[in-house]
Amino acid sequence: MKKILTACLCATFSSVATGATLIHNINGYTLNNGELERFQAMEFEDEKITAIYPDEKAFAKSDATQRIDGEGATLLPGLIDAHGHVGGYGKALSSVQLTGVESEAAAAERVAAFAADSDNPWIMGRGWNQVLWPDKQFPSKQSLDEASTTRPVALFRIDGHALWVNSRALELAGIDATTPDPEGGQILRDAAGQPTGVLVDNAMNAVKAAFPSVTDKRTAQYLHTALSQLASYGLTSTHDARVDAQTVRAYQLLADEQNLPIRVYGMLDVLDPKNDGYLQDGPIIDPGHMLDIRSVKISADGALGSRGAALAEDYSDQPGQRGLLLLSDETLEHHISRAMAAGYQVNTHAIGDLANTRVLDFYESLIKKHNSGDLRHRVEHSQILRLDDIPRFKQLGVIASIQPTHATSDKNMAGDRLGDQRLEGAYAWKSLLLSGAKMAGGSDFPVEHPNPFFGLHAAVARQSQDDEPEGGWLPGQKINREEALSLFTEGAAYAAHQEAVIGRLAPGYHADFILVEQDYFAMPETEIWDSKVLQTWVAGEQVYTAD
Repeated sequence: MKKILTACLCATFSSVATGATLIHNINGYTLNNGELERFQAMEFEDEKITAIYPDEKAFAKSDATQRIDGEGATLLPGLIDAHGHVGGYGKALSSVQLTGVESEAAAAERVAAFAADSDNPWIMGRGWNQVLWPDKQFPSKQSLDEASTTRPVALFRIDGHALWVNSRALELAGIDATTPDPEGGQILRDAAGQPTGVLVDNAMNAVKAAFPSVTDKRTAQYLHTALSQLASYGLTSTHDARVDAQTVRAYQLLADEQNLPIRVYGMLDVLDPKNDGYLQDGPIIDPGHMLDIRSVKISADGALGSRGAALAEDYSDQPGQRGLLLLSDETLEHHISRAMAAGYQVNTHAIGDLANTRVLDFYESLIKKHNSGDLRHRVEHSQILRLDDIPRFKQLGVIASIQPTHATSDKNMAGDRLGDQRLEGAYAWKSLLLSGAKMAGGSDFPVEHPNPFFGLHAAVARQSQDDEPEGGWLPGQKINREEALSLFTEGAAYAAHQEAVIGRLAPGYHADFILVEQDYFAMPETEIWDSKVLQTWVAGEQVYTAD
């Protein structure tokens, strides 16, 4: 039995019931291969759904020993985030929060306030985004030096592809004016050639190497904190993108203690040599699917906000800059090939059009070489696509794993970075659906907020939560509510080889479901993001209840 979630979430677990449980007086919805089905009651026993009742007359003869009055709430399948970073989110919940900060000075003030109340040897944080600041310029080490000169400060950009540090952190990492840019990375410098304090992509690695070590037990605490919080947003499963060997061990500690609040589908960090043993041993598949590790994560390029996304032509707002390919062709091909050979699904991060083409090209040749189409390989983000590449997803049997809130977060800078012509294939969720591609939805938390209703809103309305722009950004790429819900249910389950056990509500499926105050299919689309989750259930156990 799972342990109780943190008290701050007001989460409780129901006691183990004998016999079946019937939840009735509900406004129930599920999808069946994309088709919407409605019902008024559901019965489950021993973690699995035993019956779905379309109306009161149908469930009147139920012999369930426990009955729950849903009080008219909407019941939906448990939502699945197909791309997040659980450990990073857990650490972010325990560090300086910079998401939404509107200036470099305000960010530095938060760092100083955190430092005053913390005795941690390193001051860590994430979430800053210079695009939101008045001058839209990258920050400098000087403002962090004012916050702390004795302790190192390391703050990840919101996308995780740039790191803002103070002078002490640069010193510990051995970075100075003579340090060359590493392959696949960039040390931003001032006019005199001195590091400014911002490191992009692989240039972050030297600072990361200086971070203090973390125990397996502490890592497990970070994971549990994050998973508990995810349950409060209506998530019953998440795909953890880039899991190192220590994180695998921490997950296994939680699994052994039956202390995983929600399901986890892990993607091994293929660049962590300590993961080679897991690759050699083959995928880890839990009979109850609480912890499945049967995929790997590779990154082909960086992110658009830090101009690290690899483009085929120059950035429209920075001539001469085309982003960063993080791995050589030989290295990228090697890792994709060895993972396929080991029987692992390959999930490759690709944001820029050059990176997406490159990944699809390697998939095309290596799927044939290893006869691995059944592994359902994925492109994570699939964000900026050449129009000719869109139909290739279906042709190759490759899943487009997308994050709808990236579109609404990036709308204020994507046009500047890409220009009008490249926007035709950018954040093109509707075009991918029309092409017949298999798709999965996620958030990329903590880059974006993990609340899946934010993603559902972004996919349907193509607007920020203040209803901007009117009519939606690139409105031709809007998708309907059924299509959006499918991304976070059936689509995400398929992307994890779990479509026969989760992702919909039907007899024989695990009883993963949520109760929501509002009716997702009847409420105004502009309000979808503000949906309130009342309860979250995983395998027939209540893992979260709202105040």
